[in-house]
Amino acid sequence: MTASEIRQQFLDFFASKGHQIVPSAPIVVKNDPTLLFTNAGMNQFKDYFLGNKAPAHSRVADTQKCLRVSGKHNDLEEVGIDTYHHTMFEMLGNWSFGDYFKQEAIAWSWELLTKVYKIPADRLYVTFFEGDPKENLPRDEEAYTCWKQHIAEDRILPGNKKDNFWEMGDTGPCGPCSEIHVDCRPDAERQQQDGRSLVNADHPQVIEIWNNVFMQFNRLKDGSLAPLPARHVDTGMGLERLVRVLQGKTSNYDTDLFMGTIHATEKLTGFTYGGTDSKPDVAFRVIADHLRAISFTIADGQLPSNTGAGYVIRRILRRAVRYYYTFLDAKKPLLHELVPVLAQQFAHVFPELQQQADFVKKVVFEEEHNFLRTLESGIRRIEDVMAAAGPQTRTIDGKTAFELYDTYGFPLDLTYLIAHEKGFTVDEKGFDAEMQQQKNRSRAATELDTGDWTVLHDTPANIFIGYELLENTTQVTKYRKIKAKGKEQYQLVLEQTPFYAESGGQVGDTGILQFEGDTIAVTDTKKENDLIVHFTDRLPANVAAPVRAEVDRDKRQDTARHHSATHLLHAALREVLGSHVAQKGSLVNAEYLRFDCSHFAKVSDEELAAIEALVNEKIRQNIPVVIQEMPREEALQLGAMALFGEKYGDVVRVVMMDPDYSIELCGGTHVGATGELGLFKFISESAVAAGVRRLEAVTGARALAFVNEQLLQLKDIKAVLKNPKEPVKAFESLLQEKTGLEKQLAQLELEKVNELAASLKQQVSAINGVNFIGQVVKVNHPDSLKQLGTALKAIDNHVVVLAAAVNGKASVALLVAEALVNAKGWEAPKIIKERIAPLIKGGGGGQKSFATAGGQDTDKLQEVVEQVRKLVEG
Repeated sequence: MTASEIRQQFLDFFASKGHQIVPSAPIVVKNDPTLLFTNAGMNQFKDYFLGNKAPAHSRVADTQKCLRVSGKHNDLEEVGIDTYHHTMFEMLGNWSFGDYFKQEAIAWSWELLTKVYKIPADRLYVTFFEGDPKENLPRDEEAYTCWKQHIAEDRILPGNKKDNFWEMGDTGPCGPCSEIHVDCRPDAERQQQDGRSLVNADHPQVIEIWNNVFMQFNRLKDGSLAPLPARHVDTGMGLERLVRVLQGKTSNYDTDLFMGTIHATEKLTGFTYGGTDSKPDVAFRVIADHLRAISFTIADGQLPSNTGAGYVIRRILRRAVRYYYTFLDAKKPLLHELVPVLAQQFAHVFPELQQQADFVKKVVFEEEHNFLRTLESGIRRIEDVMAAAGPQTRTIDGKTAFELYDTYGFPLDLTYLIAHEKGFTVDEKGFDAEMQQQKNRSRAATELDTGDWTVLHDTPANIFIGYELLENTTQVTKYRKIKAKGKEQYQLVLEQTPFYAESGGQVGDTGILQFEGDTIAVTDTKKENDLIVHFTDRLPANVAAPVRAEVDRDKRQDTARHHSATHLLHAALREVLGSHVAQKGSLVNAEYLRFDCSHFAKVSDEELAAIEALVNEKIRQNIPVVIQEMPREEALQLGAMALFGEKYGDVVRVVMMDPDYSIELCGGTHVGATGELGLFKFISESAVAAGVRRLEAVTGARALAFVNEQLLQLKDIKAVLKNPKEPVKAFESLLQEKTGLEKQLAQLELEKVNELAASLKQQVSAINGVNFIGQVVKVNHPDSLKQLGTALKAIDNHVVVLAAAVNGKASVALLVAEALVNAKGWEAPKIIKERIAPLIKGGGGGQKSFATAGGQDTDKLQEVVEQVRKLVEG
């Protein structure tokens, strides 16, 4: 069977058991501060387990894109080294929300594995939770009893809390679990050694294949466990491992899920994959795995960056580049060539990648290209470090090793490999210390300490009424204290709220909550999964009292104007630039709008003018903004734009501004008619990432203020230019005059440098067979020192040091004849680092025979000359 057939059999089996088949949630998590990525199939159902939201279906099944490279579940360093860990993987799952429980879940998992997939029963072992006295958790007798109906008792193994009590994180839903393991060893080996002792022992051929999690508890902040409102089933089976077993392979990477990418990589590199532990074969596996994580995450809306989830994706991509650069001898971008192969493979199950293949390919190429340049710079850096080391220093210190890791993306093992080839060692303890310091800084910057909820009213109601109302009387259902970056705040949940929670790029509402004789400010409103939480700096005196919730009307209205403007802008971009344009991110607040879109070139001034004119035309037409709720499929048939990476329910909210112009799925707040925007004006256009342009604009009174400010600046410029009739021509004339003067100054400076060079040639001192020139000179630019040094290079066996104070800062140029570099080891960068930079409180570098330095202290320039003279004399 192919992987596609295996996946479909799973879904068909649970559909026959009354399960609704639902699509995968995006791999990038939104509205959940505890996660960057979907790391388990249960993530999208978290609110059902907590009782915050009623499920539309009590039984569902799916295949979920998951990523485990950060937080509690971090498999990155194992990926490629072994044959069964992955970053991105598919989790097949079946779920019960307060419906069936252990009996049915266990029976169906056994039926599917042994009757449908026909895995021999004598290759299977199961585990159940043996209990934990420390937490007063009992042995899971119910699961044990259920298993005895299907499998011999000697194959039912007790498991400890680590292996058989599943927890999503430090807090949240959890419960005992029952795993199914399969023994894939050859028959002869199985006869020699019983597989019982190899379960959960990291044996590469005795692996977990299915996990039945029985959600019964909620882990609280203090570590205690509280019963969930209802009991649920959360199962997970990694498709990659299942396919490996059913296709009779000894490695996940030998299946058709990965071999297409591996074969394509063979053609691109000229290497052949052998499935061994060799570094080239590890590189093949790293590429095949990492390509999936990178591509699907970008397709779901997360671009590589230097922070948060984007940084994780950049790290994964760079790890793949390092492997092919180092072990497959590929010095040009490679991964982007594989994107179409992957997109075609998954087109039928995850079509979002195929639909954006060109965009994803472009982003990956730019990331590869930029990192390959950084990698080459890092190799030069490590070579410079080793070249500058003295004969007694054969160790790369921990700080330098960490700099190579942090700045150039070098893992410690790559630094060690390069160093070892040159007879150097690496200070690993120093590296670990630097790494720990960075982790401490990062932890302090992102620290979030969340307390447990105090429940006042046990109701799941958390209804948003803010589309129609901006104030209402309600009650607080629960609250908790949080601490972020050292600041204490509170989160309040209301039974009904007019406050819009940050979502879809639109910022959360602010306003006030009026209790009995006490008014507190709402500083922000956010979503945690589907729960709307209101942030305040304090609690009211009587938090259980009725409360009047009031949204800041002016801010809401200005924000709504900018949100409606993004819809008009999106449609205008597609009309002017082309249908390839798709939204890749947005920010909508009261001050301005920011819109990121896919486009592979700078948006020209002419195109910006055309887009702006089209948006303003739609504003003047005062088109009614029609908002309707309808089934998702009906909305898509109408032509509604859906954003990649967004999770939509069965019923969606559709915002229409002329059905022939703009129809989008959107949960944000909007104006009643486009005329309320008044005016639309761009304020900037820039690049934000490969293939992504960023547009910023303002509407309404803010747009008018921006135009008036520009007109005022123009008036001031005209006044400075003596109010010419044609200010542009007057300004161009002024620039031409400036350019002419600069050329004259440059010519005068060159003549001065030539005269100075001729004078210095007459001041050569012969010291120990070396022609030495050392002088503090007067020049107007640091480049003049370089020109002066170049003019003196013709002197045989020279050492030249020139120093100058330029614009209040110290500048130094040092030249050493190549013969002296080779004979005496006088390398210019090393002399700069050891003798010159400390004197002028600066730094510098360059080539072995010509280096420069800059610094803050101009009082030591003569001493700089004397230091070099002493070197020559010594």
